[in-house]
Amino acid sequence: MRLHTIALARSGDKGNHANIGVLARYPEVYGWLCNYLTAERVAAYFCSLKPSRVERYLAPNIWGLNFVLYDVLAGGAARSLRLDSQGKALACALLNLEIPEPQIE
Repeated sequence: MRLHTIALARSGDKGNHANIGVLARYPEVYGWLCNYLTAERVAAYFCSLKPSRVERYLAPNIWGLNFVLYDVLAGGAARSLRLDSQGKALACALLNLEIPEPQIE
């Protein structure tokens, strides 16, 4: 299954860095999502963008995770020649991540 089955996401930029907010669709999958969707897994998924590091922040009150991907935007909106210089498509890309079916207790 794909991540979009159990989560929503939105992404954006701050200079040369991007952030991706991921929200669980249901409270019962939030814990599983926290265990599965680690900063390391997100860094590996976006390895072609060569993030210098990825940090994850939890927002349990909204069943959310926020990932900051450092140095992935080729200089940012004012400098990059990329089609997506602001990282707006990164959320859609992450939602396409193949995941195992969550085991909910």
